[in-house]
Amino acid sequence: MEEITWNDFEKVELRVGTIIEAFEYPEARKPAYKVKVDFGELGIKMSSAQITKHYTLEELIGRQIIGVVNFPKKQIGKFMSEFLVTGFADENGDIVLSTVERKVPNGSKLI
Repeated sequence: MEEITWNDFEKVELRVGTIIEAFEYPEARKPAYKVKVDFGELGIKMSSAQITKHYTLEELIGRQIIGVVNFPKKQIGKFMSEFLVTGFADENGDIVLSTVERKVPNGSKLI
């Protein structure tokens, strides 16, 4: 593992947002959903995530997640991702979302 400096870490904009919509993404190579997330003052952003094993579309709505919002937009098939959804792989390699323990304002930065 490569060590980074505090300055390196401060460059990563890890922000909290609330999922306001979630959609099927049948065109994805691996099973995934599209999510629309409210990041407060940073606006509403879209991304996709391979989270279909642990979450239904309905239970995603209203959930606060942590995203990296300062990566450049990325073309994923015909879809343009505007941020990176963060999570951890479980023992089967399926993604569990990174979340916050308690509700915080949308757009809050990890400090």
